[in-house]
Amino acid sequence: MLIDIITSQFFQKALIGGLLIGITAPLMGIFLVLRRLSMIGDTLAHVTIAGVALGFLIGIYPLAGGLIFALLGSIAIEKLRKAYKTYAELSIAVIMSGGVALASLFFTLGKSFNANVTNYFFGSIYTLNWMDISVVGGVTLIVIGFMVIFWKEMFLLTFDEDAAAVNGLPVRWFNLALTVLTALVISAAIKIVGALLVSALLTIPVATSLLVARSFKKAIIASVFVSEFAVVAGLITAGVWNLAPGATIVLILIAVLIFTLLVRRGVKV
Repeated sequence: MLIDIITSQFFQKALIGGLLIGITAPLMGIFLVLRRLSMIGDTLAHVTIAGVALGFLIGIYPLAGGLIFALLGSIAIEKLRKAYKTYAELSIAVIMSGGVALASLFFTLGKSFNANVTNYFFGSIYTLNWMDISVVGGVTLIVIGFMVIFWKEMFLLTFDEDAAAVNGLPVRWFNLALTVLTALVISAAIKIVGALLVSALLTIPVATSLLVARSFKKAIIASVFVSEFAVVAGLITAGVWNLAPGATIVLILIAVLIFTLLVRRGVKV
């Protein structure tokens, strides 16, 4: 049975998409976690769902609608963060509320497609097509390319934003770039693990890696390794036992985190 699942085309598409997002999600997540912006993932996921719902409503590629909304949401977050410097978290709360409201409105207007939109809430990785994989692949190339080119700048911005500004780094531009790239990753990942779980892929591998890594680079490598392990193990487990793949991936991530915590504290497992 396992061989049949692994050799099936739908599983191979799911594996490709999952492995790609398994690279980009923790790669973006580590910058968000270290800058205490973890909740941006949940916010942009809700905004993306609104865009997906609108896509179904007006008859365009759903992920295209989600991507547009995620990008607009990321820009709005940065604008509000500038307006409320002392209370920057307000920007996240406001945009999340707006995303939920718009999604609810579009659900009301398009009752016939609500079942399809539900797949984006909980993930539907086994239904990925080559268009979806192309989108995920494109986002992966953009994220990796950006990080390779601006590695030093992002490192400095993450650990000392004031020093980055003093050294002439365009802090506003890089903050916006970080949020936009996060929006791209979330819009690409939402069909894989779903809007309700996408932030887990951004944060849990990073939380695990920070427990064991002794440097920033090692933390990134460890977080990607944990993410990829969870994707492969989750897809195989879900395929064999007929479970929800997105939820299975996230539960394996949590299990790895708990195991790491226990080992770190010297508890015999």
